[in-house]
Amino acid sequence: MTRARRTRLPPVTALQIAPRADWQTIGDVLGLDASTVARRWARLTRAGHAWISVHPAAHAHAPSVVAFIEVDCAAGRLHTVAAAIAEDPHVFNLEHVSGGRDLLVTAVFSDQAELARYVGFRLGALDGVAASRTQVATTLHTEGSRWRLDRLTEEQRRRLAPVTAAGVRPQAGKLLEGRDLELVQALSDDPRQSAARLAERTGLSPTTVRRRLDRLDAEHALVYRCEVARTLSGWPVSVSLWAAVPQSRAPHLAERISALREIRLCASLSGPHNLLLAAWLRSVDDIAPFETRLTERFPELDVADRALTLWPMKLGGHLLDPRGRRLRAVTLGPWHDPRSEAAEAALLERLRTRPGE
Repeated sequence: MTRARRTRLPPVTALQIAPRADWQTIGDVLGLDASTVARRWARLTRAGHAWISVHPAAHAHAPSVVAFIEVDCAAGRLHTVAAAIAEDPHVFNLEHVSGGRDLLVTAVFSDQAELARYVGFRLGALDGVAASRTQVATTLHTEGSRWRLDRLTEEQRRRLAPVTAAGVRPQAGKLLEGRDLELVQALSDDPRQSAARLAERTGLSPTTVRRRLDRLDAEHALVYRCEVARTLSGWPVSVSLWAAVPQSRAPHLAERISALREIRLCASLSGPHNLLLAAWLRSVDDIAPFETRLTERFPELDVADRALTLWPMKLGGHLLDPRGRRLRAVTLGPWHDPRSEAAEAALLERLRTRPGE
């Protein structure tokens, strides 16, 4: 995509920085009329070309385990399996990929026991799943909410940066609960809805809504994502790389790799390939040169495997068509499956009973 075409997406980068900023502020920063920016954003969202989502940050929710699950499907069953997995509320991303797996799932669990239940009793019993392999993220160094479509000037970023509520100090260890959680759930339906509308839905006053949202922002308790259909972004190609680095050097290398323009995800993993990278690139032709630049800049990095995303079926809880356009959202939340729980309980009862009793 040319630079001229990408300038048709002016609200996106601004909303990635300040998702709830008013159109007048965004227009002033971008040098555009507020009504023009609002109309362009409305056209983008109606067409599924761009959208905003919000969810609690990991530290503001219950303790969690992030897992990357590779799924192999029986012949002719890939899309049936994908459609079932896509509805699971704790599945954040779902990709149809090339290479040594059919699907790559990113999902969040309350603990390792829940992950084991999901892999063993949900995926294991799903018709069409031939095999799966699981890696747990030991550290998320960077992820998609931090990626920016375009680079704004320092002055533009300063004018868009959220203002911390006066007298509010970050409380990274505090969990969302009660009215705060109710407010976030209401906000997730439309992250740009007004304080007045949120007040109507939650029974709080508009002043209280604004004060609570300011505090949650100050505490970094919310993660906003403003996404754009990959085919319109100028970065239409997504590639995942599994790599091995010396464990003692992993944090340092991950920090440097995370700063690269193309990197959307950098995660330390529990397995022998202890680093997973996801990069957005300009074209398929850029995959080999990008990997070459990566290994030349970081000689300790040994890329062991790679996968090209053929269809980003779910991104940040939103279902997408093959060109990356938003279809609808699946509300993110904890996983609860009575069938899997019953199957696990039956197995536990079997294990609890001695043979012959």
